[in-house]
Amino acid sequence: MPLRPLDEHNRALRSHVQPTDWVNPTPPSGRRGRYNLVVIGAGTAGLVTAAGAAGMGAKVALIERGMLGGDCLNVGCVPSKALIRCARAVHDTRNAHRFGVKVDGEPTADFAAVMLRMRKLRAGIAPTDSAERFRDLGIDVYLGDAEFQDGNHVRVGEQTLTFARAVIATGARAAELPIEGLADVGYLTNETVFSLTELPKRLAVIGAGPIGCELAQAFARLGSRVTLVEAEKQILTREDADAAKLVEKQLRADGIEIICGGKAVQVRRDGKDKVLTLNCDGKEHDVRVDEILLGIGRQPNVDGLGLEAAGVKFDKRQGVEVNDYLQTTNKHIYAAGDVCSKFKFTHAADAMARIVIQNALFFGRAKASALTIPWCTYTDPEIAHVGLYEHEAKAQGIDVHTITIEMSDVDRAILDGETDGLLKVHLKRGSDRILGAMLVARHAGEMISELTLAMTAGLGLGAIAKTIHCYPTQAEVIKKAADAYNRTRLTPRVNGLLQTLLSWRR
Repeated sequence: MPLRPLDEHNRALRSHVQPTDWVNPTPPSGRRGRYNLVVIGAGTAGLVTAAGAAGMGAKVALIERGMLGGDCLNVGCVPSKALIRCARAVHDTRNAHRFGVKVDGEPTADFAAVMLRMRKLRAGIAPTDSAERFRDLGIDVYLGDAEFQDGNHVRVGEQTLTFARAVIATGARAAELPIEGLADVGYLTNETVFSLTELPKRLAVIGAGPIGCELAQAFARLGSRVTLVEAEKQILTREDADAAKLVEKQLRADGIEIICGGKAVQVRRDGKDKVLTLNCDGKEHDVRVDEILLGIGRQPNVDGLGLEAAGVKFDKRQGVEVNDYLQTTNKHIYAAGDVCSKFKFTHAADAMARIVIQNALFFGRAKASALTIPWCTYTDPEIAHVGLYEHEAKAQGIDVHTITIEMSDVDRAILDGETDGLLKVHLKRGSDRILGAMLVARHAGEMISELTLAMTAGLGLGAIAKTIHCYPTQAEVIKKAADAYNRTRLTPRVNGLLQTLLSWRR
């Protein structure tokens, strides 16, 4: 991945995660020359696996063909959240009058300064994922392309590494769309958008999933005129419909033109303009923009790894095939992270890496299906989710009772002026067992962990009802849901018994 612009911050980043003067180590030889573990890919899953295994005494090799840190550090979580924070700051400044704060003039964002800040912060975080740090942890770090020779050997450049166990952690990349003319005209993905130094005046974002919605909102708040195109009839199609509507309301308030049910059929250049032709309900119309951002999701990195030679089954769309123990069809080779999971999140990759360490090195039987994985879409407001959606629970034949609390009923949300949101907690009917939850709030990602902890520990809403929450906080929305559950226990029969008892005690 080319780093642009090659300023002091990107040079610092490269020196940590893709040092040009790096010399690969010499693989061990002799009777005990094989590695306990060879990890292919140095994104979150690979780094956590390598560090954890080495920390327990394993002889580990880590191979990376691009930049250590993977998508999260270089072109994902870190740069995107830096951008989102700046976009939120300018949005709050524009709306400061709602709080009695006077701001002279129209607040604007200095896009070059925003991106400079992002590059500086990213470079500051990079040492945690650096080749030098992992070498200092006792890991043999190889930079180059890895290819399996068979089920026990992998080649890097001119060197062959022998392993007892291996882990495929090569991640995923931006998915592509076969739109006529798109490749010729050129487009952005999450892998290239953070190289911009000049704000596109007009931006089309194709795909209204999490990546598309997050970046569409950020660029709109920073000053772009954004058109968000989604082939389905709803943005964030995998999310709860009520949650998606709340986010859509805010995106429109941010000035984003949202076209749902629109399919991009052609892209052409007309002078300096990129012209995107959309088909909406059988009618075609053009959108003229300066840049096109493709945000339709991720596809696994499985090409060029020699997986066939290693006896590892894979699919170019679904990735590497694994069982519940994250073991591939070669029992000596495991996989973790985006290359094998539908949960393409940094924290999910981290959790799966820990399972791999147990199972590959220490005869563990930890299961991926036992993980309770929350996730968050970092729009404003955010959507956070954990566990089952209501329709998923019903499809499993579970009778569901859903408790819904509006953020407009939470004092702190009222005081913060952040009442557009809600919490839904799905319970198994007749009990306080939490099947899943969805939260829309400005800081939903920070708040969902209480429910995730409860589910992981097997605690129900009754336990949360007994937990004292600070007042006033937006997290009180969860306590309100727990109190609402307790009120359902006061059936007419129980209420009658209580009234009889209290009458007798007068």
